[in-house]
Amino acid sequence: MEKEVQKTILRVRYAETDAMKYAWHGNYFIWFEVARTDLLKIAGMTYREMEEMGIMLPLVECGCKFKQAARYDDELEIRTTVEHLTPARITFKYEVFRTEDDKQLAEGMTSHAFMSNDYRAVNLKKVKPGIYELLEEFVG
Repeated sequence: MEKEVQKTILRVRYAETDAMKYAWHGNYFIWFEVARTDLLKIAGMTYREMEEMGIMLPLVECGCKFKQAARYDDELEIRTTVEHLTPARITFKYEVFRTEDDKQLAEGMTSHAFMSNDYRAVNLKKVKPGIYELLEEFVG
């Protein structure tokens, strides 16, 4: 089965650049959050709905490899997949491309634990099997 990929389109805003008009590196993690939220929506569950159901996704690890700089006003496509899913943890993979030439600018990842509203680790597959099944569709 081919892995589901969520595509999110963003434009580098002036406020997201440094003095050289390059996108500041910290913004990539904000863009990853936007892309991750889009993937969850496409999977059939918003972050808000997950939290209302008692499931939180605290960040436990993140990283980004920068290949080429994004600049002010570049239109970017972030391709997001679920790289790894266990009942206790989920890892998202992000690939950032400039749409003008389909040049890959960066690749990153974030890993999140599944926790309850009272900050206890949960086995998502047992506690909320419906959510787990939705996320499985995006695993390669």
